[in-house]
Amino acid sequence: MTSSDRLPSDRILVRGRVLSFKRRPHGAGDTDAYSYFEDGVVVIEAGRVIEVAEGGEIDRLGGEGIVLHDFSGKLILPGFIDTHIHFPQTQVIASYGEQLLEWLTRYTFPAESRYGDPVFAAAQARFFIDEVLRNGTTTAVCYGSMHKGSAEALLAESERRGTAMFVGKTAMDRNAPPDVLDNAQSAHDDTEALISAWHGRGRQKVVITPRFAITSTPAQLEALGSLAQAHPDCLVQTHLSENLEEIATVGRLFPDRADYLDVYDHYGLVGPKSLMGHSIHLTPREIRRMSDSGAVAVFCPTSNLFIGSGLFDYKGLEGGEHPVRIALATDVGGGTSYSMLATAAEAYKVMQLKGQKLSAIEAFHLMTRGNAEAIGEPDLGRIAAGAHADLVVLDSTATPAMAHRLAMGSSSLEEELFVLMTLGSERNVCEVFVGGRPQGVQKAIA
Repeated sequence: MTSSDRLPSDRILVRGRVLSFKRRPHGAGDTDAYSYFEDGVVVIEAGRVIEVAEGGEIDRLGGEGIVLHDFSGKLILPGFIDTHIHFPQTQVIASYGEQLLEWLTRYTFPAESRYGDPVFAAAQARFFIDEVLRNGTTTAVCYGSMHKGSAEALLAESERRGTAMFVGKTAMDRNAPPDVLDNAQSAHDDTEALISAWHGRGRQKVVITPRFAITSTPAQLEALGSLAQAHPDCLVQTHLSENLEEIATVGRLFPDRADYLDVYDHYGLVGPKSLMGHSIHLTPREIRRMSDSGAVAVFCPTSNLFIGSGLFDYKGLEGGEHPVRIALATDVGGGTSYSMLATAAEAYKVMQLKGQKLSAIEAFHLMTRGNAEAIGEPDLGRIAAGAHADLVVLDSTATPAMAHRLAMGSSSLEEELFVLMTLGSERNVCEVFVGGRPQGVQKAIA
């Protein structure tokens, strides 16, 4: 979609099995947490949902010239939301054999150095949006490289396509190669310029983005903290307590701070808009502070397993004495899949190793409304009047193995969702709607 195009003004109907969450589920079997139409119709005008009705009311809802997309028998959910993904790491996904700090040095920093080329960055932005849409993701919170142009390339491509992307220029001014370093002033000025040009422009948002405490000097963190105070509607994204060696390094670099989280807190970067990627090895003090501040712990299971970082304590954080808000994310390229379905499958396995359970309805809530709430976007992640018409249509029998598994004929909705989250991938995505516009993702997959 070009900037001169308008969102759809004519009525569009999307028919199928419509599932959307009303609140966070309290485990398996909590049917009050969601609304479900076995035969439903989503009514869309001007890019937003105006009504969800029973399929039997289609004559009332339709009429001459109305466009009907009929996915009867398929599941229609809100488009998935990914709360932590690295735009410049699409070509380092599946890189062999390192843990976090070595992985950054060997693979990530060389890859990110290429994003100073605007032609290259624009081409990569097209691939990135294509790939997340193929996987049913319509909104993502994204790290760019340290080049301001990398964030501009992704924001421009997202605007053209009509998606809602939250993008930050990654700030780093030490402990990395010179060609991926900025400085305290340029990190502040570049991010402020992005906010001025892009934040709230259509569906695009800008995120204040220190990579992590190891690669930012106190001066840079102070500069970004001042931005966060000046722009309280902007998200802040960074990494926290992913790896034990990382934590020890932060302690050496910031000996006057109480712990890793206190580094960010000291510079005004901890609050309800803060997305703290990983948050695996947290101290009791950090947990209390995250709970009190409303900061979000972002669970990145495929990355945590692939890089060998550790096991996220989901239930301990969510249900402890000091509950912490939680989001779910792919963390490509440390993460190994763009699919939120595959990500939920690995989350389930991580939690099994911790002696915890993740029900299918909890997982699908996380991928949709839960992640929308984590990033402060109530018009995303749900199918209800007034919400953005971002939808994903799923076929739970898209592969022979899945069809065989569900052929018993007595599967409940929750059992079907569990099969989808355990065995699912982009192959299950029949179509994606962005602001009411079908994206033709099956053609891309074919």
